Amino acid sequence: MDVQPPPLRTLDDFVLSSARFSFPELRNLERWNNRIINNLLYYQSNYFLSFLGFLVLIGYFQPFQMFLGATVVTLLFLGFVWAAENKCVVRRFRRNHPSLSLVAILVILIHASMRLRSLKNKLENKLESIGLKRTPMGMLLESLGLEQEAGS
Repeated sequence: MDVQPPPLRTLDDFVLSSARFSFPELRNLERWNNRIINNLLYYQSNYFLSFLGFLVLIGYFQPFQMFLGATVVTLLFLGFVWAAENKCVVRRFRRNHPSLSLVAILVILIHASMRLRSLKNKLENKLESIGLKRTPMGMLLESLGLEQEAGS
């Protein structure tokens, strides 16, 4: 089955009037984790576009800093890839700690944590979890070992 990028969700569904938000229940980490995974799967096109929007906005107002930051991140990423492919300890660390601490990713995780799921969201996630649909976020979560919870 080919990988299909999911549709861009409407702004109304993503953050405006029909969007419902609430704080996650911090005592139930499994439920919070499932909410994040399901929202990452459902809104992945919106998150990708938001991330690109942040980059464009920053690049417009501070182009030199953006170029410098992109160069540093690229060099760090290439160094990390080289180290991960050549060092067992680094590979294990990458598997055990797959998160990055960027502002845009934090915004995405906050949205995914607080956005309540709709019936359409649940249906789309079920199609992904049973293999009738493949998306880039689904493949990323699967590579991180999080695909089991995605259908919950």
